[in-house]
Amino acid sequence: MPTLPHAPADHACLIVHGPDQPGLVQAVSGLIARNRGNIVTLDQYSDNPAGGAFFQRVVFHRPDLAAAIDEIDADLHATLTPLGMRWRLTDQSIPKRMGILVSTSDHCLLELLWRHRRGELPVTIPMVISNHTVTADDVRSFSVPFFHVPSAGADKSAAEAKILDLVRGNVDFLVLARYMQIISEDFLDAVGVPVINIHHSFLPAFVGAAPYRKAKERGVKLIGATSHYVTRELDAGPIIEQDVTRVDHSMTAGDLQARGADVERAVLARAVQWHAEDRIIRHGNHTIVFT
Repeated sequence: MPTLPHAPADHACLIVHGPDQPGLVQAVSGLIARNRGNIVTLDQYSDNPAGGAFFQRVVFHRPDLAAAIDEIDADLHATLTPLGMRWRLTDQSIPKRMGILVSTSDHCLLELLWRHRRGELPVTIPMVISNHTVTADDVRSFSVPFFHVPSAGADKSAAEAKILDLVRGNVDFLVLARYMQIISEDFLDAVGVPVINIHHSFLPAFVGAAPYRKAKERGVKLIGATSHYVTRELDAGPIIEQDVTRVDHSMTAGDLQARGADVERAVLARAVQWHAEDRIIRHGNHTIVFT
């Protein structure tokens, strides 16, 4: 098992968001102090101090946190509920369980597995699920369980039901690491955990097959990648991270695809890390990311 340097003992992360109003910082810091906590980092943002929304991420140390976390949560309820705030309190020493769905492209998958093995991602990986078997040996070489769930034909309900059986109760979030299947609304409703996706940033300009060939034909000068949460509206969920890189006329479609794969795996790795470290607050159809 790799070490998890981002998950120190007795450190909690508190996410707070809701209507901005005077006294919120004092209320949160006072609550932490009276529960014997010592603030390590604090980030906050208001989108409009006159009636807007307030967002805050606090990491604090509290000796014997596991024994005190229920008491702290009760204090949060008593303190923040009357203010109309929502919150999330997590023990940072407990890594999130990340399930991965993949098809045949392995660059994003292997990036996540490699970073996990090096201890750079504060997660555990209980399973990788694929509708193909081409990545099975690579996955198992990282000592991660691999499951093959075929998904052929127009009706994906049987495959999705099998995936739900595998992940339900075993993962805290899912990553689509170039999983080339459309996720149904029924699946999203049933899975009950956040789902993170990665795709090239040509959408909607070059939809469908062979986007890099189409981009080459149009003479693009920038290619990129976007990682976002998956919602019912295809490829339109809250964006977590994006990046671009320059390309030029001398590059072939294969060169563009290779350059795009580099951007995709870096963008997805950052998105996964920020989610795992509770650095993201979803607000409507966008995100607040404390990096």
